[in-house]
Parts: sequence; C-alpha cells; structure tokens
Amino acid sequence: MRRPLLTLAVLLALATGSLGAAPADTPPPLPYRLADTGGGSQLITAEAPDTGSTTGTVTWWERRGGRWVEKGSAPARFGANGLAEGASREQGTSTTPTGLYDLPYAFGIEDAPAGTRYPYRKVNDDSWWCQDNASRAYNRWVEPRPDHCRADEAEQLVTYGTQYARALVIGFNYDRPVRGRGAGIFLHVNGRGATAGCVSVPAGAMAEILAWVRPERRPHIAVGTSSGPTAITRY
Repeated sequence: MRRPLLTLAVLLALATGSLGAAPADTPPPLPYRLADTGGGSQLITAEAPDTGSTTGTVTWWERRGGRWVEKGSAPARFGANGLAEGASREQGTSTTPTGLYDLPYAFGIEDAPAGTRYPYRKVNDDSWWCQDNASRAYNRWVEPRPDHCRADEAEQLVTYGTQYARALVIGFNYDRPVRGRGAGIFLHVNGRGATAGCVSVPAGAMAEILAWVRPERRPHIAVGTSSGPTAITRY
C-alpha cells in the first residue's frame, strides 16, 4: 500500500522542535521534512529546484543520536525532461521518478571502491538490463540476455563505460514491476549531460557513496523537489 510521505512545503521539524532556531525563510534539511525515511539510519536525498529541472543536489545523511547528520553532498543531474511522480511516470519520457526507494544492490564496470560493503555486482560483456515490456525479465539484470528480452529493448551495461563505471540500483518499479512505467533507474556516474531518467553525480561522489553505504543500515534514496506541489511517496 502506498503511503503519502512528503509535501516538501510541510516543515515537520518545526512542529517537533528537532532543529532549533532557523531563519523563517530557510527550510530545514530534507530528511527533517520526511514523514518516513525508510526505517534505516542512512539516507540519500536527490533534490531538484522544481519538476522541470535537470540539475540539483544529491546529499547523503546518517542518523545519529536522533539527528540526521550530513556526510557529503554533490551536484546532481536528472532526466532530460525533469522529474515526474513515480506512480504515474511513463517509460521513455526521460523523466526521473520522484519517491522514496530502497537500493537493492550496487554494480559497476570498475571494481568496487575500497571499503565497499554493499552487495556489488561486476559488469561483464554478457550483463544486460532488460527494459522489454513483453519480457518476464522486465526491469531486471539478465546475464546472458535471454531471447525473450529483445536487444533493442535492453541495455548492454558494459557499453556505458562512463555512466556505469559504478552505480546503485534505485528500487523504482522493481519489486512488482508495472509494464510501461519504466526500467533501469540508477544512481550512477555523470555522462555528458542530463540523464534518460536516472540520477547522476560526479565519479568521485559515486565512489564516496558506495564506500559509505552499509546494508545493515538499510539505506534509501528520496527523490523530490524543494518547491512546488510535488509530494514524495514511499513505494
């Protein structure tokens, strides 16, 4: 069941007094505006100024002593057509889905960064991500690619040498895939510009994030905006 998670104009921290005094026109950090952060003690936020933006900020946080502490931040890129609500997003629209998602595992063409403890799958020539709506492997890693997943409806991961040098799978449309909603949404290394729907960051930031995330801390990613009516929902 989907549960409303956040309208970004609602400042929950001010109601609980968890932040202390701040200028009236300065919103608290994003984790304090979430009614639910996934239940873990690590959170990645990907925040754009509005739904039409192709750039923004990725920040990673740890919860310690009842407070969210920022551990790092980097400029981010989003879909070429901005952001779209995860529940109604359509495949092929080059939009990044908003929502709160888990992070099933990491992968990459390069080796995992030193210190990585997160499940990390190494890409080889037979590694594909199936985006074929007619395939039973829709929105899944396949290796090798089966006949029921057409090559022109799949990504051969090794061919994206820059973007998929290192990445985290975002759990959008993953547990119970809805055909036509979208497949292959990742947090990955920057390419030349806006993405086809993923969130991307510089290579150094991606390495830092992978060395930081811990499976036992149940990390999630929240994708949303800092203005406008967009609400983040947990899926």
